[in-house]
Amino acid sequence: QVQLVESGGGLVQPGGALRLSCAAAGRDFDFNIHTMGWFRQAPGEERDFVSAISWSDESPRYANSVKGRFTISRDNTRNTVYLQMNNLKPEDTATYYCAASTYTMATVGRVYYFWGQGLQVAVSS
Repeated sequence: QVQLVESGGGLVQPGGALRLSCAAAGRDFDFNIHTMGWFRQAPGEERDFVSAISWSDESPRYANSVKGRFTISRDNTRNTVYLQMNNLKPEDTATYYCAASTYTMATVGRVYYFWGQGLQVAVSS
């Protein structure tokens, strides 16, 4: 069984920053061969792609709405992927999900096979 456990969410003022972490664990789960992604879902909205990073840490992908503000990274020695979110805006408010895929790079949710439980990020003054 694979577990993806997110942490680091919370309430922050506009212009602030948060760092999300997602730790992966599970027997027979090889973190090093998985693309890791972040998605988010705002109330009443569909789940949207935010960012993804391949196993080799090459050419991370970002949604246009977060480019230049968010940075994804991974530490394969810790089986952890991070999402540094800077200059947060109220429209970033959502539940954020970490996910794992065996695709070389994936920006659509349907090819992610493992998902975390999600955590809340709220941006408000």
